[in-house]
Amino acid sequence: MIIGIPKEIKPGEKRVGIVPSGVSAFVAHGHTVLVEKGAGLGSGIPDEAYKQAGAKVVGEAKKIWNEAEMIIKVKEPLDNEIELCKEGQIIYTYLHLASNESLTRGLLKKKIIGVAYETIQLDDGSLPLLTPMSEVAGRLSVQIGARYLESTFGGMGVLLGGVSGVKPAKVVIIGAGVAGANACTIAVGMGANVTIIDINPARLRYIQDVMQGRVTTLMSNRANIAEETASADLLIGSVLVPGAKAPRLVTKDMVKSMKPNSVIVDIAIDQGGCVETSKPTTHDNPIYRVHDVIHYCVTNMPGAVPRTSTFALTNVTLGYGLMIADLGLDRAIEQDRALRKGVNLYKGKITY
Repeated sequence: MIIGIPKEIKPGEKRVGIVPSGVSAFVAHGHTVLVEKGAGLGSGIPDEAYKQAGAKVVGEAKKIWNEAEMIIKVKEPLDNEIELCKEGQIIYTYLHLASNESLTRGLLKKKIIGVAYETIQLDDGSLPLLTPMSEVAGRLSVQIGARYLESTFGGMGVLLGGVSGVKPAKVVIIGAGVAGANACTIAVGMGANVTIIDINPARLRYIQDVMQGRVTTLMSNRANIAEETASADLLIGSVLVPGAKAPRLVTKDMVKSMKPNSVIVDIAIDQGGCVETSKPTTHDNPIYRVHDVIHYCVTNMPGAVPRTSTFALTNVTLGYGLMIADLGLDRAIEQDRALRKGVNLYKGKITY
């Protein structure tokens, strides 16, 4: 199979769909890998490293889209990339179709096969290809939130962990999945006063145990969310419903009740956001204010640390990518139920 790795063109996106070791694996299985010139530079991977791994470095994206039977990317295709898609081509990437009707319609019209990283799901309900980026986003959310709490960036002028004799900042995390748990780990480690909210009591017990009682856990309901939001210095939204639009759990009125110059980081913005006042932003223009609350809603947060994110992503995407290339998609999804759940679009039909 011919595998194509185009350079990501979403604003601020410096990750790349594969690292040289992944190229080596495809080549060892008898496949051809085309990598667009400069695709890996944002992640610190030069073209020469791809060449040494056995890839053919191609000067323009159009040639890759035209020749490749499977495109491996990081983010969903943008409009000019959709135009380059061809019927029956496999697009293996994060798609996040639930929150983007125009993208869905565009890809349906092209009759491609869309395999979404974020909906490949194991029998235990876990999402192995979403997990590493959720880890990155969760950890980044606290780092970013701490920065925007600084007065230099328009925040309250609060140090997340406080100091002797001064209270630390209060961090409220909505959602105790992979992203929320990682946010919790970093926030607790920095010395913040942390509350984490989730609908699953078993998950809350796990967090309470892992954090050794250094975090407050609360069941998710409107009253608890409203009360905790009002007292938060930093609110992190990390709600996920696999393959669906995120529920808006934090209302406009709740945001209005927050302290002036407090911060919201909505990790769930990829799936539409879990805060009513959230709207997608970019790394170039990451924040805006509503009711004097700073909102950070970058849709590709892990792109801020592209080298870490790229290597973590290839670790989990490579196995399924090889399965598709070796067996063909139809045989691969017959043999693997998790991969089958990743097929969102199939030649003009929605299948998820």
